[in-house]
Amino acid sequence: MEDKQIVRMFLDGEEKAIQELDKKYNRFCFKIAWNILNNREDSEECVNDTWFRTWNYIPPKEPAILSSFVGRITRGLALDRLRKKYAQKRVDMHMADLEAETAKLDSLIVDTLEDKIAETQFYEILNDFLWKLAERDRDIFLRRYWHMDSLKEIAARHGRTQGSIRGSLYRSRKKLYQRLREEGMSV
Repeated sequence: MEDKQIVRMFLDGEEKAIQELDKKYNRFCFKIAWNILNNREDSEECVNDTWFRTWNYIPPKEPAILSSFVGRITRGLALDRLRKKYAQKRVDMHMADLEAETAKLDSLIVDTLEDKIAETQFYEILNDFLWKLAERDRDIFLRRYWHMDSLKEIAARHGRTQGSIRGSLYRSRKKLYQRLREEGMSV
């Protein structure tokens, strides 16, 4: 089923929309949750929570890209669950490294109503930045910060060392920060 049809079902309040969404995006959302949580039950629960949140968000929102919409919800829920789970414990190094790397990027986005324009501008700049990266560098960046893949997984995917992947990510972040400064956004 096409994404537009699924969104239309949500807008019309048809409960079948959740079934169609699950059928189409379960694996995608589960992978995002799994990469963050590394736990089957927590990941499945996160995906189910994603469907519930999507039901509550549509309407009033009408996502342009449904996969990105549900992926972002899943990512946020999984990160929240991870923070709660490890609030008093030491996080595994993969997630600790990833948390440190993404902290600065996440701090750029504010969820208050008055900052929605700045958020939209940020996403436009980010999308433009990503499309101007070389295809390999873009895949590395997205695999790390969107799909939450480990450095080891990304290195294997590209036939490179973890150190070279780390270097590529550093250079890409540096370019992004420079671009954001040029656009007048504080970094």
